Amino acid sequence: MPKASELKKGMIIDMNGIPHIVKQLEARSPSSRGASTLYKVRFNNLQSHQKLDSSFKGDDMLKEADCRRVGVQYSYLDGDTYYFMNMEDYSQYGMNSDQLEGQTEYLVEQLEGIIALIMDDNLLGIELPQSVNLSIVDTPPAITGSSATNRNKTATLSTGLEVQVPEYLEPGEIIKVNTVTGKFMSRA
Repeated sequence: MPKASELKKGMIIDMNGIPHIVKQLEARSPSSRGASTLYKVRFNNLQSHQKLDSSFKGDDMLKEADCRRVGVQYSYLDGDTYYFMNMEDYSQYGMNSDQLEGQTEYLVEQLEGIIALIMDDNLLGIELPQSVNLSIVDTPPAITGSSATNRNKTATLSTGLEVQVPEYLEPGEIIKVNTVTGKFMSRA
């Protein structure tokens, strides 16, 4: 049973018998001495997909949901459903794009390192790898003669995601993008 201070984004917590995934986490330290740190947490209900905002003290105990974590590979998109394949027994799991809000921009076919959260043989959610490699589709050309400063420009990636990249990068190059912050990390 994790404490509120041990919560991480992507953890699944059992609240009143319903699994909720941690989407956002914010720690607030009060200014008065002796007051405990408060943790504001935004959960997503994995059954009804509603948002729930809660506040906890650092030593509040929470119950972790009983779900399996399985390594999967993103296979393909069919209409509005994204399909993932279990890497051990090759079974398929489908998930609607509404359930993958904010994660679809990082999915490319054959992407491995994804963790599927499965409860009662139903796919509840996925955890993306820390970073993914995506190719640059479109970006403006670099301005010559101004290399003294470290400037960025907007690049559109193969999945439609837009990120700020250094000015020297060109279309066709593969870059590494952090899936938590959505920012450029390095060339791949």
